[in-house]
Amino acid sequence: MKSMKMMKKQAQAGFTLIELMIVVAIIGILAAVAIPAYQDYVAKSKFAAALGEVSAAKTPYEVAVNDGVVVDAIGKLPSVKAETTNCIMTATETTLVCEIEGGPAAVSDKAITLTRDDAGLWTCGTTAEEKHSGPGCVAAAAAP
Repeated sequence: MKSMKMMKKQAQAGFTLIELMIVVAIIGILAAVAIPAYQDYVAKSKFAAALGEVSAAKTPYEVAVNDGVVVDAIGKLPSVKAETTNCIMTATETTLVCEIEGGPAAVSDKAITLTRDDAGLWTCGTTAEEKHSGPGCVAAAAAP
């Protein structure tokens, strides 16, 4: 009877040190993989939000062009909001430029440039890496 009680106590002793070290090592490996993937995800999200904001400015830009409004001396159109949540926008006679503010270092202070040709078609260029911008916005050497 005493031997049965002693066996039960030994079975409930808890985890060994090596088992705990294995669990910590597994968590460390998972974190080493997950953290960079999460940072890329956040950078893509910030870029997409900034692209959405500068893309939304195309409509008032087109209206200004059709009304004959010109860009002022500091590169702003009266109808385009200069500061948004994700970027600071400037404009020229043919482009809208969004400089991304805040966010991960991978996209912070990068630029998105939407360029309008004479036919009214828009192209997108960026100084951010392609893995953060996606296929719709081509990585360029530098934004104007």
